[in-house]
Amino acid sequence: MLPNTLLDALLDEAGMSHAGLAVRVNRAGASRGLALRYEHTAVARWLKGQRPRGQVPDLLCEVLAARLHRTVTLDDIGLGVPGGPAPVHGTPLSGFVERAAALWRSDEQQRPHLLDASAVTGTPAVLPVWEWENPPEDIDVSRSGPTRVSPADTEMLRAARAHYEQMYRKAGGIATRARIVGFLNFETAPLLRGSYSDATGRQLHRATGGLVAMAGICAYDSNAQGLAQRYFHQALRLAKASGDRGLGAYVVALLVNQALFMREYRQAVAFAEAALRAAGKDLTPALGTDLHAMQGKAYAYLGDAGSALSCIKRAESAAERIRPGAEPDETGYVQPGLVNVQVAEALLRLGDLPAARSQAVAAAAAPAHDRGRVHRLAMLAQIELRQGDADRAVATAAEMAVQAGGMESQRLRDRLRAVRDHLLDSGFSGAHEVAALIDGALRVPL
Repeated sequence: MLPNTLLDALLDEAGMSHAGLAVRVNRAGASRGLALRYEHTAVARWLKGQRPRGQVPDLLCEVLAARLHRTVTLDDIGLGVPGGPAPVHGTPLSGFVERAAALWRSDEQQRPHLLDASAVTGTPAVLPVWEWENPPEDIDVSRSGPTRVSPADTEMLRAARAHYEQMYRKAGGIATRARIVGFLNFETAPLLRGSYSDATGRQLHRATGGLVAMAGICAYDSNAQGLAQRYFHQALRLAKASGDRGLGAYVVALLVNQALFMREYRQAVAFAEAALRAAGKDLTPALGTDLHAMQGKAYAYLGDAGSALSCIKRAESAAERIRPGAEPDETGYVQPGLVNVQVAEALLRLGDLPAARSQAVAAAAAPAHDRGRVHRLAMLAQIELRQGDADRAVATAAEMAVQAGGMESQRLRDRLRAVRDHLLDSGFSGAHEVAALIDGALRVPL
C-alpha cells in the first residue's frame, strides 16, 4: 500500500489539519443524510494509502474544492481508477501541475517509496517521449490563480536553474538535490498555480521545465533512477506546454543518457532518433552533437560498428558548428572535449584502443568544469590501464582522485571505484598508493 501523496499535497496546500478535514467530511456527509464520525486517525489511514469507503472520496473532493476555490477530481486526490498512479501525460495541464507539486513535496520529505523506486521500462518509459513528439498540443496554457505571474518571476526561475547547475558541477547531485527540490516546492509551485496569460504561461512552463530537468539530473547523480525518470518525464510535459521543441529534445537527451546507464541501448538509439527528428529547426549544434555521440555509443555497445562510426562522424560535424553564445542555457554542458570523451568510450567498446586514447587525451586537455574533468580523467586512466602504460595511468588516476575532492556524487564514486579496482588488478608500481588516495576520497559517507 503506497502513501497517497496527492491527497497529502492538497491537504497541505489547503492548510487543513487531519482533524479539520475529518470534521468537514462529516459535515459534508450530514448534508447528504450520512451519519459519519471520522476523526484524525481515519485521515492518517487515507494518507497512508487506505481507500475511503462509499461516498467519502466524493466528499473529499467537495471539501477540498471549497477550500481551494477550484475543481478537485478523484484523480486529483489519488482516488481515481485503482491500480496505480495516474500518468504524467494525457491529463489536463492543471491536473499535471498538482501531480508534479505532489512529487516535489514527497521528494522533499524523502519518502522511501519514491527514493527507492526503480525506473520503468517498456511502454511506460516510451510513452512520455511519444506523447511529447505527437499531437495534441496545448492550445492555451493560461491560468487564473491567486498570484499574478510576471516576466520577472520567470527570469528568477531561469537564474535559479543556472545557479543550481553550477552548484551541481562543483558539489555533485546529492548535495544539490535537496536545495533545488526545496526551491521547486516553495518558489515554483505557487507560480504554476498563479495567474498568467498564455504567452507568460509558455515562458513559465519553459523555465520550470529547465529547473525540473536539473532536479532529475541531481536524482540521477544520486542513483535514484526511478525518481530521476519521473522528473525527466515531468520536464518533457512542461517542455510540450512551453512549445519549445528544443527544450523537449534536451530532456530526451537526458533520457538517452539514463538509458545508456541502464544498459537499455536500443531504447537509447530510439530516443536519440526521436529527439533529432522532432526538434526540427530548434535542434542546436550542441544538442545535435551530444545526441549523435550518445547514439554512436549505444550502437557501439550493440556491436554495430558501422552505425557507431557514422554517428561519431555526425557528432564531430555538428561540434564544428557550435558557436559560443548562440546556444540556450541548458546545452551549456556541451563544452569542448565532451564529444571526445563520448567517442572515446564508443571506440573503447569497439576495441580500438589507440583511437580511443587519442580522443580521451583530447578530452582531458580541453577546458572543463570540475565534474566533467573527473569523468574525462577516469576515461583516460581506464584506457591507459588497458594499454599497460603504468606511469601515465597512475598519474592520471591520482589527478582524478584529487579533482574529485568535495563532490557528493554517486556516479563519480562509481567511476572512482572502477578505476581503483582496475589499478589494483594491474599490479603497477604506485598503484596501491593511488588506490589509497581514492579510498580517502570515498571514505566520507554520502
